[in-house]
Amino acid sequence: MGKISKCCAKTDEIGECPAHERLSRKYFFRQFYVCTVCTSIYFVLGLCFGAPTVFIPQLRKDANSTEPLTDDMASWLSSVLGYSSMPWVIILPILTQYIGRKIPFLIVTVLTIVSFIVFYCSTNAMHLLISEILQGVTLASNMTVLIVIITEYSSPRYRGVFMMIESSIFFWGVWIANVTGTFSHWRNIAIIAFVCCLYAMTAVIMPESPSWLAINGRFDECAVAHHWLKGFDKESEEELENLIKSQKEYLRQCAERETSTSWYKLRIVKETATAKGFYQPLLLSMGVMSLYHFSGKLVCSMYAVDLIKQITSSESAAYIGMLILDAVTILGMQIGCVLSKILNRRTLLLSSSVLGIMFLFIISLYLYLINLHVVAESKIISIVLLTSFSVAITCGPMIMPSTIFGEIIFLRYKSCSLLILTLFSELLMATVLKLAPHLFKALSLHGAFLFYGISASIFAFLLYKYLPETKDKTLQQIENYFKESHETVEEAAEAFINEKQDNDAPKC
Repeated sequence: MGKISKCCAKTDEIGECPAHERLSRKYFFRQFYVCTVCTSIYFVLGLCFGAPTVFIPQLRKDANSTEPLTDDMASWLSSVLGYSSMPWVIILPILTQYIGRKIPFLIVTVLTIVSFIVFYCSTNAMHLLISEILQGVTLASNMTVLIVIITEYSSPRYRGVFMMIESSIFFWGVWIANVTGTFSHWRNIAIIAFVCCLYAMTAVIMPESPSWLAINGRFDECAVAHHWLKGFDKESEEELENLIKSQKEYLRQCAERETSTSWYKLRIVKETATAKGFYQPLLLSMGVMSLYHFSGKLVCSMYAVDLIKQITSSESAAYIGMLILDAVTILGMQIGCVLSKILNRRTLLLSSSVLGIMFLFIISLYLYLINLHVVAESKIISIVLLTSFSVAITCGPMIMPSTIFGEIIFLRYKSCSLLILTLFSELLMATVLKLAPHLFKALSLHGAFLFYGISASIFAFLLYKYLPETKDKTLQQIENYFKESHETVEEAAEAFINEKQDNDAPKC
């Protein structure tokens, strides 16, 4: 820890470390810059998701028929992004494990530029499909590179807001893509994406992640990068000290057990897979992500025009409803960001989930009564119900998954955990989007909304039972929570056994 004390001595000389816990404005803006570099790619990812909503109707309108673009091809254009991300979900965590966080981010940015060049030059559905396959790397970076950078580069007091901003920026991208495609040609979406990617390329000037440097034993570089990002105040120094101390201990344990035998490697894999610090955060993260996808919000956004057209029987109302739905989604996310500074993570996630689930059941009942001709269909009521559902879901389940699993996953298990979680998430997302049209046909609209309501209720209950609070806690404190809860159970069991043995012992 000599490096830290040296930095602190230097801090006293230059007067960078005032006697208070608030980070200086300079270091806040450095963290904010890193956040905006990452969110520019999140914005581009939103453009990727929003584009099919507008270019599919335009392609059909230009051909004046649905024959050149079949329903099956349209569903692939809406869902192939998830399937094409699978190889990159494996490649990117490996890169972030061995070469750091910054270089993989730059690779993602360059490949995203290439994909939108193909997008801009596309003349038919097959060209657009190739473009979306190339954009798979952008989607894969969402939970492998971008979330890691924002989590590791930001201080605990700003981390939650930064990560919720990236979630809202994603839907800004969806909305901008829909607005651009509604009032101009869909190719203009590529121009916006290109500008954002150019800004993301400025990431060459930011340092490597302090956490990654610490994991690899480069503690001097870790301290320099940490001070560049977070300054020299007491809070920052304590976080750095805990980080280095934790990783030194972990490296020491690894060195003591170091061996090249295959049995040893299998033992390490077994120990990792059975460690509660590995599978508990992973399962909770899967639950949070499942709550988001099974709420049906992403399905409503991707198929907004078709859904609203079925409900209202009006194409003009469908496009207006789509833009309103996207606008209130963004509004809900901004409300969620504000509420995240007031409420605890767990409280915000569960309360907004319950409200959103309630609207899912109301929409299902409303559509069922229309189907029975008990009530007359109203365009205003339909759009109001959908927008109310969107606001509720966006305040919590939509903006909080990346924040929660970015915080609760252990640093030492981050690469393998994010690999598994990203594979799970992208496969789930692509499958939910691909099967959505078939679900609407098989169960009708009211049955589909009922299905989403019941599914989301199950995951919300599980999270209510097991998800801990993480607000304003350092990554090390959150890690200690899972360790201590496990140790407490073991200690309680041991105490119970000892007490029972004492009671069963013969009395003198």
